[in-house]
Amino acid sequence: MMNDFREELVELLPRLRRFAYGLAAHREDADDLVQAACERALERVDQWSPGTRLDSWMFRIIQNLWFDRLRSRKVRGEQYDESALELQTDENAHRLPEVRDTFAHVLAQLDALRPEHREVLMLVCVEACSYKEAAKILQIPVGTVMSRLARARLQLQDNLSPPQVAG
Repeated sequence: MMNDFREELVELLPRLRRFAYGLAAHREDADDLVQAACERALERVDQWSPGTRLDSWMFRIIQNLWFDRLRSRKVRGEQYDESALELQTDENAHRLPEVRDTFAHVLAQLDALRPEHREVLMLVCVEACSYKEAAKILQIPVGTVMSRLARARLQLQDNLSPPQVAG
């Protein structure tokens, strides 16, 4: 059983990293969240019920860890580094400054979302969870998932749209 759990956990790592990155918006913070979540899951494997969705359980652990860190940072007044992209070397390297600017802008807009809107957006749009699955992970009604997702999408659309020129 433990080997199956570990194998399934390893298979989930890319999805866990995406979700954590969506919450934290910084690669180092996301990696720390995933590592802490995996450690917690391995320590508390007896709390997971075989046959249930491991991804839902892990997303919930990451979410709880993230909220704990946000509260801790708020209490300590801690700031964090805004750099998010690593240097690339490929045929599109000449576009790197533009890509960095666009990426930083999108991340800033994601970061500007309320945490509960960002969570729903990451689960539904990035992790392709159904509304029902997202509701179960976040322990909220499906209607709340739908309204939070709609608000998140509208805010992103407003913030990412180019300004309209009056004419």
